[in-house]
Amino acid sequence: MTGSSGPAHLLGRAAAVEERVRLLVAERRSTDPQPDDPFRGLYLSDDAVDRLLHGPHPTPSWPVSARVEALEAEADAAETAGGTVRLRNLTRTFGLTALDLDLLVVALLGDLDPRFDQLFGYLNDDVTRRRPSVAVALALCGVELADARARSRLTHGPLVHGGLVVVDDPDRPFLSRALRTPDRVVAHLLGDDAPDAALASVLRSPTDVEWGDPAPLARALGRGADLAYLRERATGSGALLAAQALRERGRAAVVVDLERLVAEPDAVRVARVAAREARLVDGGLVAGPVEAAAGQPWLLEALACAPAPLLVVGHGAWDPRWTPRPPLLVDVPASTHGERAGLWRRSIGAAAPSTGDDHVLDVEDAVGPFRLRPEQVARAAASALQQARMEPDGRLTPEHLRAGARAENGSALDGMARRVEPAVTWQDLVLPPGPLVALHEVALRARHRERVLADWSMRPGGGRGKGVAALFTGDSGTGKTMSAEVIAAELGLDLYVVNLAVVVDKYIGETEKNLERIFAAAAEVNGVLLFDEADAIFGRRSEVRDSHDRYANIESAYLLQRMETFDGLVILATNLRANIDEAFTRRLDVLVDFPLPDPAHRLALWDRSLGRRLPRADGVDLEFVARSFELAGGAIRSAAVTAAYLAAEDGGVATMAHVVTAVEREYRKLGRLCLPGEFGEYWPMLHATS
Repeated sequence: MTGSSGPAHLLGRAAAVEERVRLLVAERRSTDPQPDDPFRGLYLSDDAVDRLLHGPHPTPSWPVSARVEALEAEADAAETAGGTVRLRNLTRTFGLTALDLDLLVVALLGDLDPRFDQLFGYLNDDVTRRRPSVAVALALCGVELADARARSRLTHGPLVHGGLVVVDDPDRPFLSRALRTPDRVVAHLLGDDAPDAALASVLRSPTDVEWGDPAPLARALGRGADLAYLRERATGSGALLAAQALRERGRAAVVVDLERLVAEPDAVRVARVAAREARLVDGGLVAGPVEAAAGQPWLLEALACAPAPLLVVGHGAWDPRWTPRPPLLVDVPASTHGERAGLWRRSIGAAAPSTGDDHVLDVEDAVGPFRLRPEQVARAAASALQQARMEPDGRLTPEHLRAGARAENGSALDGMARRVEPAVTWQDLVLPPGPLVALHEVALRARHRERVLADWSMRPGGGRGKGVAALFTGDSGTGKTMSAEVIAAELGLDLYVVNLAVVVDKYIGETEKNLERIFAAAAEVNGVLLFDEADAIFGRRSEVRDSHDRYANIESAYLLQRMETFDGLVILATNLRANIDEAFTRRLDVLVDFPLPDPAHRLALWDRSLGRRLPRADGVDLEFVARSFELAGGAIRSAAVTAAYLAAEDGGVATMAHVVTAVEREYRKLGRLCLPGEFGEYWPMLHATS
């Protein structure tokens, strides 16, 4: 047994109890009127009734077993030599008394040796009941059946509260109820450390990432703190810090996902199993996010596993009503831009090209816009390495890193915003220099916001967020939405276009709630949030004349506050800048005006919209079309698609007739008059194709 965690001590204690079982069986047989009856235990004979009426069996008095004394001396020697005796560890961890220990061994005898199934059936005087009853267990422990202290060990003592022994058959009288030990407890005592199967859906493996300073929390745990609340910032990780602090104290971390736990049909039972698991492995319980269980505070009580620590992780303030005793409050800092870049480098390791390579991988530049928690960085890096395996040379690229980071985006915004994977670049934009410079500034701010706003604290105080907000204004079709997609592509992010039908609600206060859900979800997603037709939500406040004006102003005031605390990248797009409240404008980082294209820009737009794959006839005069028809970029792209359809039907080659017909159709959509003077010599083509 020295230096090991083998079951020798447990089996020795079981053998000692077996001696008592033999003696108790012998005592019962000595008074049995029909010991050879083959139907014994299935019915009551007259002699058996007389024996029952004669009185209960006297409580046996067991002598001190020399076997037990020898076993305990051997266990002392094993622990002195640095070995592990699991039954003793269990006794200390769960605070078991000598009586508790005897009851536990009695309850698990049948799981160690099948002979005891039949022996307990005999002692219970019922061959169908193969587990020890409370009465038999107390008799084997040498205590009176009316001993209230002894009975309490099986009603609310540490054996029952800790889940080491289960008292079945609640509809039976207490003394005839059956005792059993859960399989997980027996397996643990025999040396098996696999967690209980009931926890399969709620346990998460601790992430092996070094981040932050766990020393203060580890000191508190060493001084007896057994309940702590770790409030984490957007890019910090309370679970990671808790696991590291437990490791420093030589404890394992049992990590429970509270969102999954709440979804369990019998969540309280599973929570108690998790608490038992933490005690069995001499570890600590890390549970979060606490917001998932905020409406069921009894779950936190069920997770209490003292003396093992319970470390709860969340984002908001601790509610004193969640537990009867106050926790140790720990503020988990946000990870810095430099810390995350270092985690990325360590996670990808040798897969990143060295500085001597012709293609140096600039990790910091590739993942700078992404605000991830440390464990998310580790997962994203692993995902990027998987993607790189598809390349011919296996080379890791910035695109792989960004794809891995985007894979961490959950489904929080699903149903509230439409997700767009960017498919356009700066080369697809046709804009004057002024708007282009402003758009590059939006991308620049988003790329370096962590360093400027977080590391350098250039926006201190007032709970201000680390976000970037921009306003795109201009007529319909001038490129506002496309520009947002280009910025998302430049940063390697997804574009989320907010669904206004989900946001706006006719009932007072519901619009604000919907917006809060969107902003809260967007803060957990690395993407670009686009409010198209933003003037419908971010409208100008007006003079209060009735209750509708007052509530409309409250909605705008809420948005003003929420914009200041937002940590993400948000773009507002509107055709009517005058309708946007000036207070929003003050809170914007960049304002971009999109003008209608001039003839030169229209020519470029026509050329790019028709593309290179669509065959063109020699007579297609795009210079005339660009000069003659004042259309925005969106209208030009729409007309180009119409021309392509007409060409597909008419030989597969785009002609000038197809182009001017498409322009005429677009004019009709816009409510404009089609004048012969505008179409010039191509006017007859309209009638030829209509």
